Amino acid sequence: MSNDDTIRSILSGLDGLTSDLEAFYRDLHAHPELSLQEHRTADRAAEWLRRAGFAVTTGVGGTGVVAVLENGSGPTVMLRADMDALPVQEATGLPYASVAVATDEEGNQVPVMHACGHDMHVTWLAGAARLLAGATPTWSGTVLAIVQPAEETAQGARAMIDDGLFEHFPRPDVILGQHVLAGEAGQIRYRPGTTQAAADSLQVRMFGRGAHGSMPESSVDPVVMAAATVLRLQTIVSRETAATQAVVVTIGSLTAGTKDNVIPDEAVLKINVRSFDEHVRRHTLEAIDRIVNAEAQASDAPRTPEITTTEHYPLTVNDVERTGRVAHALRAHFGEDRVAELAAPEPASEDFGTYGTELGVPSVFWYIGGTDPDTYRAAQAAGRVAQDIPTNHNPAFAPVLHPTLETGVAALVAAALDALAP
Repeated sequence: MSNDDTIRSILSGLDGLTSDLEAFYRDLHAHPELSLQEHRTADRAAEWLRRAGFAVTTGVGGTGVVAVLENGSGPTVMLRADMDALPVQEATGLPYASVAVATDEEGNQVPVMHACGHDMHVTWLAGAARLLAGATPTWSGTVLAIVQPAEETAQGARAMIDDGLFEHFPRPDVILGQHVLAGEAGQIRYRPGTTQAAADSLQVRMFGRGAHGSMPESSVDPVVMAAATVLRLQTIVSRETAATQAVVVTIGSLTAGTKDNVIPDEAVLKINVRSFDEHVRRHTLEAIDRIVNAEAQASDAPRTPEITTTEHYPLTVNDVERTGRVAHALRAHFGEDRVAELAAPEPASEDFGTYGTELGVPSVFWYIGGTDPDTYRAAQAAGRVAQDIPTNHNPAFAPVLHPTLETGVAALVAAALDALAP
């Protein structure tokens, strides 16, 4: 039996599994959990994987789940899904929409939503694991299924590695992962080499001297200092970065003071940087440091600003040879019209690449559309995709169940079987 025939044979069992996967997905979506709080999600995933026949270990890297299915000699293939949700108030209108509230790491009560599709990722992995476990006569090797916490805070992959992921469990020869994005459901996109941006998040505290709002001459106003800094930071992209290069500098938060007639003592900026080249990344971070300190000096600030890195995501780089194999396997199953190479890397960031970099083994990460096809095509025709199609992290983001669910399960099975020995 050819590999294509094997894939078709295994996936013939997906129809009988779909209703269970739908229920599993809806349950996860309705009960999202913040990063490193994913106890219920981990329990549900672990239960599913145990019933599929995997040996399951929980609590790896905090709340991570590691499931192993050994099936004779052959390569070890790692399949990774992430499971954390975001502090977002859901606005999808779905009958299974989240109404969850949780306490974040700063002690704030926040709404919680699966606004990035991680519930779909876990469901894809659950379906692929069940199908592969039911077809052991057709392949040989080991499947290592990982349900990772805290992708949204760039903590999860490193936490699992530091907790002995590659010492206590089989070391993978290939690492595979996938992500649902805004795009036509059922379509698959991939890119050899750099496929996602590096990301750095910084917190900047700028110190002034408080005073009465009527006596600004007695103050060093951190609000003015911060505002000038925000404007000057924009010039890193517009005046310090070549037109042939790409970097994004976003100030997502500026907080200072609580009262209109009180000049506060400090202001806090939260900055996010996305880059595709290490040289550009280093220059951008150095420029932020230079500008922040220069504006503080120009304002005669009483203290040097504090700049703290709060998150770092490395570049996600796909192994070129293995990406070609995965793309071939996906095209063989789905057809040329559903699988295409991206012209440029995605500006979003992930910690998936940490695994392959740590071990020095090939990893591949690809993308699956989750938007209703008719809705997406209508937006394309009107030139309004950016305006009309909710992206990941949007309160209205929700993948359509079909064909998103089936596509992700089938893609993971096809890519895994290409790596496993026949």
